[in-house]
Amino acid sequence: MKIIDTLNDIKGQVRKSVITIGNFDGVHIGHQALFHETIAKADSIGGTSVAMTFEPHPIRLFKKASPPPLITLYEQKVELISRSGLDLLICVPFTQAFAAISAADFVRRILVEQLDMRALVAGADYTYGRNREGNLDTLRADAERFGFEVLVVPGIPSSAGPEERISSTRIRELVMAGRIRDAQKLLGRQYQIRGSVVTGRDRGGKLLGFPTANLHLQDELQPRNGVYAVTVDTDGQLFKGVANIGYSPTFEDHQFTVEVHLLDFKGDLYGKRIKVNFVDRIRDEFKFSSIQELAAQIRNDIDQAREMIAL
Repeated sequence: MKIIDTLNDIKGQVRKSVITIGNFDGVHIGHQALFHETIAKADSIGGTSVAMTFEPHPIRLFKKASPPPLITLYEQKVELISRSGLDLLICVPFTQAFAAISAADFVRRILVEQLDMRALVAGADYTYGRNREGNLDTLRADAERFGFEVLVVPGIPSSAGPEERISSTRIRELVMAGRIRDAQKLLGRQYQIRGSVVTGRDRGGKLLGFPTANLHLQDELQPRNGVYAVTVDTDGQLFKGVANIGYSPTFEDHQFTVEVHLLDFKGDLYGKRIKVNFVDRIRDEFKFSSIQELAAQIRNDIDQAREMIAL
């Protein structure tokens, strides 16, 4: 998949494009359905399958004070989209000037004239242009004028139940509630965080007998505090693990940490970037009466994690 991060001088570089447009935060199964339809249509006309997204996320421009946490930062979003089989990803710098482009100009100047669009693939609630003034009705009117198709992908059912709407907002809610398995059903994969392993408080191995990797998080969205069964990707190898997110109340130092114990791992992780995939929630954080009681609970957590994780 080719990646372009500007619309400058793109005219003439893309022919017979079939385009889907969105923020694609989470790259969930609804987004994946759009990609699948885009690829299929492009193949049928000998065209170029294109996804267009934005960086930063438009919500950063319009909700500067307290924007919701992103499910996937740019690096991971690009990785996930690249797995779809699309020919091209266009990542448009989202600025005030770009946000001010009218819906009509966006279609004519960018999609039709610059990208030679022959079809646009959209969800049923698609909006675009300045103040979201464009919708499927205006898009269909422009389609007749400029000679492209509009393909609407209906909402796909969720394995979490007919009442569970697939959306980035809902996935954030589920992750923050610790409902990892429900979030996985909407994502189509396990929720993942990334970070660098930093020096911790040096008590996991010495005091408890379970060495941990302490993460300096890259991601914004964090699962609810507690203990989770996870898998850990380090240098392309996958290990079972147990993650603790929170404040370790037994130690009463009130420092938020993300600590991961890798099962059956020997080696040095300091300074490495690792990926942590959440499989299931084991329990809440508790304050234990002693280090020995906490260590006994961790042994139980590890036993549960081994049963939960299939590798």
